[in-house]
Amino acid sequence: MSDTTHSGPMLAADGRPLKQSLNRALRRQKLRALLLIAPLLTFVLVTFIAPIADMLFRSVENQIVSETLPSTTDVLQDWDHTAGGTPGEAVYRALYYDLYIAAEARLHTRLGTRLNYEYTGVSSLFRSTGRALDDLGEPYQDILEDLDDRWGEGAFWHSLMSGSGAPAEDVIESHRQRLQALEGARLPGDIGFAPSAEIAELLPLTTFAYSDFAVFTALMDEDVVAEEDPWESVYAALAEDLRGADVSGYAGPEADALQAAQSALATADPVAYAAFFEEEDPDWANPDIWATIQTYSSEYTGGYFLNAVDLQLTPEGIEARPEGQRIYMVLFQRTMFMSLAITFSCILLGYPVAWLLANLPTAKANLLMILVLLPFWTSLLVRTSAWKVMLQQQGVINDVLVWLGLVNDGARLVMINNQFGTIVAMTHILLPFMILPMYSVMQTIPPSYLRAAKSLGATNWTAFWRVYFPQSVPGIGAGSILVFILAIGYYITPEIVGGRTGTFISNRIAYHISSSLNWGLAAALGAILLAVVLLLYWAYDRIVGIDNVKLG
Repeated sequence: MSDTTHSGPMLAADGRPLKQSLNRALRRQKLRALLLIAPLLTFVLVTFIAPIADMLFRSVENQIVSETLPSTTDVLQDWDHTAGGTPGEAVYRALYYDLYIAAEARLHTRLGTRLNYEYTGVSSLFRSTGRALDDLGEPYQDILEDLDDRWGEGAFWHSLMSGSGAPAEDVIESHRQRLQALEGARLPGDIGFAPSAEIAELLPLTTFAYSDFAVFTALMDEDVVAEEDPWESVYAALAEDLRGADVSGYAGPEADALQAAQSALATADPVAYAAFFEEEDPDWANPDIWATIQTYSSEYTGGYFLNAVDLQLTPEGIEARPEGQRIYMVLFQRTMFMSLAITFSCILLGYPVAWLLANLPTAKANLLMILVLLPFWTSLLVRTSAWKVMLQQQGVINDVLVWLGLVNDGARLVMINNQFGTIVAMTHILLPFMILPMYSVMQTIPPSYLRAAKSLGATNWTAFWRVYFPQSVPGIGAGSILVFILAIGYYITPEIVGGRTGTFISNRIAYHISSSLNWGLAAALGAILLAVVLLLYWAYDRIVGIDNVKLG
């Protein structure tokens, strides 16, 4: 007989190479496993990862200034605040037209609120000025309407600005994008207007103001542009354009009226934007206001994080906040201290209870376990309010101490609206979260280990400390991590019983989200709190080892 030598890869039953067939089977298994966890993965991404990502983005996002005042921030870049004095007329002009459309959209107050976080008083400045913007263009509107009634008609303006020849579609599209950025939404639809390229070149500022009006009228008010009278800002823009434009050679629609308007407006006062703003509010002549706008004109900023650590971003750079405004570092330190105090108090109170549960007969342990779990069946608000009743100066505990003669009636203990009250109430609330992990670990410790230690001559204390306690440490670690993370972000209990000195940083975060609406600062505070927790978690892993943490 002769041996037959087979060359080439080993084949599977279906004729494919065995290695390829195995890889294909493994891919199918991984795909099935992925499909099984896909609902849970989607849920985690939507409810956990996405909110954290949004919080981190909000902590640095600062697009509101550049989106509300796009032209102003562009022109203001060249201004040097260190030279003293206010910006030039071009900056005030850009501010006027930016602010006008923002006021029409009722979004100028939103910008004022944002800048008010950095410079007190800006909010009222924007609010009052927004109501007076029409005053600048009204005198020129009166002159033109006295000259020719058609200047007050929407159809006349539409004909004038549409002109003749090729339309400048890019101009109107840029204004659509500008309004979309301001509104923060996509605005589809036909505007029904585009300025002619000739008019755009002849009357650039008027084209700018009228395009703002046309886009807003068509997309926001959903009206026909040709049927609506233009804004007063358009008249101010035309008055400025006609001071330098040569309309004598223009032959498009309404050319005669345009030439007559130039003659009529020649005797009117020039459009003075800076004087108008300073007359409306003298604060517009304050260089610090403009320096604040310039400083926060970028789309992203570290100002929120600086504020969160009691610093501030100023035109001169990073500076410490005034002494009376430094509150956040105190709150962070207080939050860390009280969370650690609550964790240690839960260990001290929970360890004996967990040991008792683990070493009692099953029937008695189950009965006592019901008492441990009983607080979960009571509203958190009710439990916290009960402590407020018990700890107040006229409460149950003080009454008992006075009755026993341990405390004088005129010197009752102050145990509420301070750190003590918060620690007591939160220890009671979080104690079950410490007991359960320790109990589950202690249950796995064989009692025979202690008996063996005692048989070798160890005392009760030595047997406990050298044999039992080291085996219960993983449960202490699990409970400590759980209690500390819950405590550091608690809100309701410190809000009710903490008073002025017993609140956490989480209470300040809630204030900025619900009351001051400074979501950027709230997000920065939350991001710092998250970073602190992760840092402590990493330190715990390096020192103790997260692998040693067990839940049973």
